[in-house]
Amino acid sequence: MGGAALNDLVRNERGAVAATYALALTGLIVIAGVGFDYGRLMAMDSELQNGADQAALAGATQLNGLSGACSRAAARAISLVTNTTVVANSGHSITLPSEPGCDASGSVRFWQNKDRTSAATNDSNARFIEVRVDSRSVNYAFTPIAGLIYGSVGAGAMAGLGSSVCKVPPVFMCNPNEGSDPLFTVANYIGKGVRLTANDGGSTYGSGNFGYLQTNAGNGANAVRDVLGRVDIPGDCVSVDSIETKTGEQITVLDALNTRFDIYGGGINQTCSANGSLCPPSDNARKDVVLKGNNNCAFTNGNGSGWQVAPQPYLPPSVAALTNAQIAATSPMGYPRDICHAVSPTGSCTDGRIGNGTWDRNAYFRTNNLNYNPSFDIAATFGTATPTRYQVYRYEAANSSTRLQTQNLSGGFKVQSQPYCVTPGIPVGGVGADRRVISVAVVNCATQNLSNPIRPVNWIDVFLVEPSLRRQQGSTLITEASDVYVEVVGATKLGGGSNAAQLIRRDVPYLVL
Repeated sequence: MGGAALNDLVRNERGAVAATYALALTGLIVIAGVGFDYGRLMAMDSELQNGADQAALAGATQLNGLSGACSRAAARAISLVTNTTVVANSGHSITLPSEPGCDASGSVRFWQNKDRTSAATNDSNARFIEVRVDSRSVNYAFTPIAGLIYGSVGAGAMAGLGSSVCKVPPVFMCNPNEGSDPLFTVANYIGKGVRLTANDGGSTYGSGNFGYLQTNAGNGANAVRDVLGRVDIPGDCVSVDSIETKTGEQITVLDALNTRFDIYGGGINQTCSANGSLCPPSDNARKDVVLKGNNNCAFTNGNGSGWQVAPQPYLPPSVAALTNAQIAATSPMGYPRDICHAVSPTGSCTDGRIGNGTWDRNAYFRTNNLNYNPSFDIAATFGTATPTRYQVYRYEAANSSTRLQTQNLSGGFKVQSQPYCVTPGIPVGGVGADRRVISVAVVNCATQNLSNPIRPVNWIDVFLVEPSLRRQQGSTLITEASDVYVEVVGATKLGGGSNAAQLIRRDVPYLVL
């Protein structure tokens, strides 16, 4: 070969690219393999996570606090997550073992709080479900060589049930026994009277105070009147787990609550319309005030026409049932307060704002029976010698022709237990919400300091015993206008309340991040 040809061969660069690709081929294959394997890994992760998410959401729908909630939630989660993986090589089938217990162990766990610091111990306090799916692996071609990615992943998800109460007056009360009973054990209070007091818009709420919750019904006193008085309550739902308070407009709006007793006044035409048709009373409007005249349905507490204190109101001189002579000198009574609350405007009950459930049943029945029958057997009628006011209210509504009669008193007064000012009233026990029963959120006001949002410790249904009025007999103060006196009916049963159609419940399961 000549020198020129040899020089041409040395200088020739054709084929150099192939050599470069040959040297880089291993790295390129590794990179492509890692990308392919990583994609498979992420697909398996998404597959497992989606299964865990759906299982947790399905299980959360069963956490209603009723008996068997945990077992139903676990069964629902397990049935949903049992399927076949598409990507995994180590065990295609995803299954979870049975989890019968309400606890925080195993693959399906139950918690009282979303922070997972308090394990559930029973169906009633299991509020969140956690589902853990075991790890699955994928067989990779290049990843083990490169040593960059490990091919096993697992998944977990946690979900709760967000519940709301809808179309009820948004009212809260401060737990009167916050120190001794922070969870407000409802069974301990059924049938007992509770004296709630508005704090007239102050920022500090104490034991036995009540107030209102935020809704989108609007701002100001008129919006609060609307939600307290109207039968079709405006505004959206209120969460049962987290609520916000609405301060102000405390006493001035209680005239709307009094429409449930057939009392109309205080300039509520905007809320109830001029004829009061938007705020009808209960069909049983029994109350402790009497009507004088025919042209005024407001409370006047004095001369002239309107609703007024009875000529001889129920005023027990001591914490004892009235004698027969005292009963004979007493006007027909409304449902009275517990005797320990009735002896004075603030009462002398051992538990302060909470009574003992002892009210003067004998005096009530005798003063309200036009032709008193001494053989009237309370125990035989109600199945107990100590019926609650709410039981008597329901009984009278069911026997209205004999129990809810108009009684004419001396001086032009008359007892009007059936609706008079606005008719017809809302039937008791019918398809609509009972006008004299409302659901109330119980809040530990001292502990939470009402720093929004707050968490209720319970929801209860209460019976409105009497209208909220400043009653006087001469110079003697009987009750304050800021008082709302109620009797505890029971725990709010979301979806139906302690009485039919008390409220509507909306449940939405949600994932906890």
